[in-house]
Amino acid sequence: MHGTRLEMLQQQAKAVGLPLQTINLPDPCTNEQSDAIMHQFVMESAANGIECMAFGDLFLNDIRQYRENQLRGTGIEPIFPLWGTLTGELAEQMLSAGLEAYVSSVDLKKLQSRFAGRKWSRELIAEFPQDCDPCGENGEIHTVVVGGPIFQKAVPTIVGEIVERNGFAYADIIPIN
Repeated sequence: MHGTRLEMLQQQAKAVGLPLQTINLPDPCTNEQSDAIMHQFVMESAANGIECMAFGDLFLNDIRQYRENQLRGTGIEPIFPLWGTLTGELAEQMLSAGLEAYVSSVDLKKLQSRFAGRKWSRELIAEFPQDCDPCGENGEIHTVVVGGPIFQKAVPTIVGEIVERNGFAYADIIPIN
C-alpha cells in the first residue's frame, strides 16, 4: 500500500539502528497468498525466539482481530501500544516530537491525488476533509517516515514521480545518498 522503495526501507533501518528483514510478495498477490507467506514468516520468527510483535493500529477492531487471529497459537504475542490513542492527539504528539514523514499513497476515494508526495504536517492535516483521519487510520493515506526522535539522522529524501493506479495515487519517496 505504501509503494515504498526497498532502498528507503534499508535507509530507514540503518538510520534507526535496527536490523531489517523483508518478505517478498508476488504481484499481484491474493489475500490467501499473503496470509500463507506471512504465516510462514511468523512461524520462522517464533522458531527464532521472537516473543511478540508490535502493531501501530489505533482503533479499527477488525484489523486488530485479524492480527490477533494471525498470531493465535504461534507463541508470539501481538501488542498494540498505541491502541485507543485519539488520532488528533497522536498526530500532534508525533509532530511536536519532530517526526518527519511524507505521504506515499492516497486513497482516491477519500482524498485527491494532490496530497501524494507532500510532507505530513499540521498544515497538510488542516487541508483534510472533516471525515479524514489525521493519521490515515481509515486508509486515507499511508506515509513514509524519514526522520524523528528514534532516527540517528534523518534520511535525505526527494519526492519523485506521482502515479495513479488502481484507485490510489502513489508518490515515489526516494532516499538520496
